[in-house]
Amino acid sequence: MTTLETMDLTGEETRLDPVIRNNPFPFYRSLRAQDPVYYDPGLDLYLVTRYQDAVTVLHDDINFSLEHGYQDRYANGHIEEFAEIMERDGGGFIRDLTLDPPAHTRLRRLTEKAFTAHRVKDLEPRIRQIVVDLVEGVAERGECDGVADIGGPLTARIISEQLGFDWSEVGTEQVAIWTKAVLDQIGRMQTREDMLENAQVMCGLQKYITRYIEAREKEPREDMISDIVHAELQDAENPKLSRYEQISTIRGFLIAGNDTTATAITNLLLVLATQPGLLDELFPQVDNERVMMRFVEENLRLMPPVHGLFRTAMKDVDVGGTLVPAESQVCIMYASANDDDSKFPDPRKLDIERPNVGASLTFGSGIHKCVGISLARMEIKVAAQEIIRRLENIRLTVPLEQLIYQPTMASQTLESLPLTFTRRQV
Repeated sequence: MTTLETMDLTGEETRLDPVIRNNPFPFYRSLRAQDPVYYDPGLDLYLVTRYQDAVTVLHDDINFSLEHGYQDRYANGHIEEFAEIMERDGGGFIRDLTLDPPAHTRLRRLTEKAFTAHRVKDLEPRIRQIVVDLVEGVAERGECDGVADIGGPLTARIISEQLGFDWSEVGTEQVAIWTKAVLDQIGRMQTREDMLENAQVMCGLQKYITRYIEAREKEPREDMISDIVHAELQDAENPKLSRYEQISTIRGFLIAGNDTTATAITNLLLVLATQPGLLDELFPQVDNERVMMRFVEENLRLMPPVHGLFRTAMKDVDVGGTLVPAESQVCIMYASANDDDSKFPDPRKLDIERPNVGASLTFGSGIHKCVGISLARMEIKVAAQEIIRRLENIRLTVPLEQLIYQPTMASQTLESLPLTFTRRQV
């Protein structure tokens, strides 16, 4: 059994603390044991840390609103000024389409058309080629930044191509700038100065998306934007997505398809670099679909890219023995739920043969489970295969405790991941 680190709690701890942000698992473990639905004074919300409590909240769409969970504190207290800028310079203040039923049901049925099993299967050869090109581009150097050289450019290019954007006019850096600006609106750590800068970035993004929507209305292609623009339901009142819904959906796919998957691939590299012997153990199994998919699933449980997402309590609700008052915000701590040893024995151990390897909450649960789950899993699997096939002796070039994570509540994204390695000789 792996030794599990904990910390003493005073009730004043906050997930905003850089020390906790850079190593949150002792904090989560202590909360689950001592205060599983914890009021975080720095964030002014409740952290739901146990697996079963997290599942309960995720499946209770009556008492816990996803729509309010995102919208009530969007832009971190600067909503009026942010909205004014977006209306004036960006074609409209267009919120993320984080909706409750029945509006969510209609939107889900329309957007699922972009992620059919047939489309995802057809994408695999192109995704594999992008991965191979990136890994081969660094293999001879013997060193790289796992974020800047592999995770970031890989997923930015894949989602841009699948949406239908012209990669030559977008590029990794622009997608990263767009992603940060959007995520800062829900990250709960944005200053007014940040908001002013991010608002202008988002204005440019919305104008860029609108240009593609107008082009695909006239001339559809085999891409996600065309799917979204032309998707229809047998619904006399609202058979198609409105222009605002189209922009919000495309923006959401761009960010979710880039940031979270890039983080998952970066985390996979981190695991390969810090688990002695794992690369050599996996290499003979690199073409074994079952082994590689279980490896991916266990990585996603162990190091989920999203650490927590939000809901608002619509009335006073008891969660795990704690009364959460009406209108309070809660953050469902996916990473803590995945680390709960009552569900996953020896949770910090990477165990490909774990009997419930697919039970993690990394992609959520219930009606709001990630719509792009099949595409994300396939991207991560392909990345894992080609990294393992081509590289060996992957090592961190700095001590593990020196790695720094971005200041956001929702995700657990590394600023950089400096690595050394050698090209595998086969």
